[in-house]
Parts: sequence; C-alpha cells; structure tokens
Amino acid sequence: MGIELQFLGWAVVLGFVQLLLAATPATAQRGSRWNVGARDGEPRPLAGAAGRAERAFRNFLETFPFFAAAVPGVVLAGRTGEATAWGVQLYLWARVLYVPLYLTGIPYVRSLVWGVAMAGLVTVLLPLLH
Repeated sequence: MGIELQFLGWAVVLGFVQLLLAATPATAQRGSRWNVGARDGEPRPLAGAAGRAERAFRNFLETFPFFAAAVPGVVLAGRTGEATAWGVQLYLWARVLYVPLYLTGIPYVRSLVWGVAMAGLVTVLLPLLH
C-alpha cells in the first residue's frame, strides 16, 4: 500500500479524534440529556474552546471529502509519485497542527496552516487534471 492511502487512513483517524474533541465539551456544556435526546430545535451556541472545537471539526469536514476523493483518484489512475506523497503529508500534518491552533484561538498562523493543508490537497489533485 502506498503512502497516499496510508495518509488517507490517518486522516480518517484525525476525523475521529476531532469528532471526540468536539463532542465531549459540547456534552459538558449542553448536558447529557441533550446528548442522548432527540436534539429537536436549535441548541444554544457553544462557548469558548467547545465552540472552537466544533468549528475546527466542521472545517475538517469541509476539506476532507475533497481529500478523500483525490487520494483514491490518483491511486486508481496510477498517477502517484513524489508530489502526491508530499501532498498527502502536507495535508495531514497541517490538519493535525490546525487543531491545537484553532482550539487555543491563535489567529493568522491558523489560517496560514489551513493554506498549507489546502496546498497539499491541490498537490494531490493536480496529477488527476493533466
């Protein structure tokens, strides 16, 4: 198995971790009744780190489908190589770094790291477009 599929697997793990990082403080703020209930209606907004964890997870969910499509695409097309290996690493490690930056509320650097993740994603995608 190539590095591209390995890093796709690790990106799924990162998604699980971010889900737990978002769900745990959300339950702490909203209560276990909310968590196990039908969740009808709009929940009250999460405050502080809980809100940042939820937004960081949603941000992951905005980029991950593109990554999850690009990686198998380059693998199936036989278009993997040094560039795609670098691209998957840039995407994953930047996404990993993005989480604590977002949770601690560090501006600008967080956006720069997001840009690095997107550059990694584009690097993976480019071989499919040639």
